[in-house]
Order: sequence, then C-alpha cells, then structure tokens
Amino acid sequence: MKKGRLPISILFSLLIALAAQGCSDDAGRQTKAAAKQTVQAETMVMKSVEVAAHYVTSGSVTSDHRVLITSRISGYIRKLSVREGDRVKKGEVLVRIDPVNARQTLVQAEADLADARADKQRYEALFRAHATSKQQLDRVRLRYKVARSQVAQARNHLGYAEVHSPVQGVVVEKRMSKGDLASPGAGIMTIEDPASLLVNSYVSEQFVGRIHVGDSVDVEIPSIGRHIIGTVRQVVEAADAVSHQFLIKIALQDSALHPGMFAQVGFSVGKRKALIAPAAAIVSRAGLHGVYIVDAGGITHYRQVRIGRKLGDGIEILAGLRDDDVIAWHGKPALHTGMKVK
Repeated sequence: MKKGRLPISILFSLLIALAAQGCSDDAGRQTKAAAKQTVQAETMVMKSVEVAAHYVTSGSVTSDHRVLITSRISGYIRKLSVREGDRVKKGEVLVRIDPVNARQTLVQAEADLADARADKQRYEALFRAHATSKQQLDRVRLRYKVARSQVAQARNHLGYAEVHSPVQGVVVEKRMSKGDLASPGAGIMTIEDPASLLVNSYVSEQFVGRIHVGDSVDVEIPSIGRHIIGTVRQVVEAADAVSHQFLIKIALQDSALHPGMFAQVGFSVGKRKALIAPAAAIVSRAGLHGVYIVDAGGITHYRQVRIGRKLGDGIEILAGLRDDDVIAWHGKPALHTGMKVK
C-alpha cells in the first residue's frame, strides 16, 4: 500500500457517514422549518368513555317464510316453467301434473254414485209399498251419501293437478323437472319470501343469558358494506348437543339483503371503556392509520394507531393512544410533524 493513501473500504465508510450526516442535517433543518410554522387546528384531549361491550359472532340471512312446494297427488309432471331465482306471485300456477290416477278415481266414484242413487230410488219406492224395512232403506241412503262424498273428494283431488304458489316470493331450490314422477309429500321446489328476513346466529352458552327478545343487535353484511340494526326475535333455549351453542333469530328490514348472505352479528353484553377519536382525525397512508398528537410544547407528531369499529361519529382507537393524549386535525395549513399548534 502506498504511503498517504487510505484503503477503499475506509473511504467508502466515510462517504456513507458524511451522506447520513447530511441527510440528518437536512431532516433537522426541515423539522426546524416546520416548527417555525404555527397552525390553527382542532384539538381534543383523549378520555376513555363507556361503550357497549359486544359479543361478535357470525350468521347467515334467511327467510322467515320458507315454503316447500309438494304435490297432493301422484303423477308425472307435465309442466314446470319456473327455475331458481324466478319471482312468483301468490296464486300463480307453478306445476301441472298429469292426473291419470285422479281421473280414474273420479270415474270410479261417479259410477259408484250412479249405482247408489239407483238403489236409493228403488228402495224408497219399495218402502212406500211396504215391501222393505226402514232399516234397509237407511243403509241404502247411507251408501248413497258415502258415494256422493267420494265423488266430491275425487273432484278435489283432480283439482290438485295444478299446484299454486301459496306465497309471493323467490324460487331458491328446484328438486324436480318436467317428466319427473311427483308423489304426495315429495318436495318439488322451495320458495322464500324475501320481504321477511332473519339472521340466524349461534352464541356461546356463556353469553346466552345476557341476550333477550327485543334487544337491538348490530348486524354487518360485509358483501354489501351495510350496517343494520336488527332486533332479537327469538332465543331458542335449547343448545346444540355438539357445539353447545344457542340459536338466536334476529329480525331485519332491508331491501338490499338476500337470503344466504353472510352476516357478522354484535350482541350487546355489557359495558367497557374505549378511546374514541373523531373520524376526521384519522390519517390513512398506504393502508396504515395514524393521528397527529400534540406534545406539552404544542408541537405535532405523527403516530400510527390501530383502529376498531365506528362508534357514532367517531372511530374506536384500539392501540397507539392513551388517556390525556392530545390529538389535532383540520390544520390550516395541513398538519405535518413539527408544526406548532396555536
């Protein structure tokens, strides 16, 4: 190594140190320059307040009026023109069934009625001629009444070949199609009334005693970004044998909701302390949140915070602030670290 020359590594380290010192000096000059600025801003001393403590669980939107459409006679489905998602009106024909068996039953019943009518007329004539007893005539008359009732029943069954919608709603499930064999009690489709909606949610046995019919419930539907106030309509006081959780039914009124949507439900189960900052005081940068605090000398400093849910006109601060911290916002000019708040 030649005399009087420093190694390259040492020279590189010196350059980095000088550059860092220059940046530090620049930052210091910027901070001092900002500190010379005096701004007017709104300020507030943070104080914990009592808010409702919530037990949050999940649930799903469902219709309070869900109807399974079935047939009352056996036969092949001749017409089924609706499908999932279709809206139907009350009384609208949903399904037409080929009533072969019902027609045969009606023909047989009408034949039995004609025979019973003829017997009745003959025995009445015999009774008037004192050729038969009153007891025999009563038996013939009874047979006639039974035959007439069977005809009425067969005609009613023939009318069941058309299945009408009992409610106005939306077809949410279709189990059969044209050509399938329908039978009494077998489900053909399911209709839900979207005008009366519920959220079904399950709560832990630890909290079920604090939830009562008529309580207001905070319901959030993340898919559409809605917060809705629901009302507890029913507390099913029998826990699931496996999960040991209780079913809670919450009534909702919102035309934007649809059965099957995911919901987050917040039940009020007491009180707790919370720090709430005005929404305008929250500064968002690249997905992170912060506020400007004011120190004892009136100088502003940016501090990152973790925010929670919206409470009234403010936002709950979960971390980053404590009681007696002073925050500032709506500065004129815009707030930066190192400014002095007037």
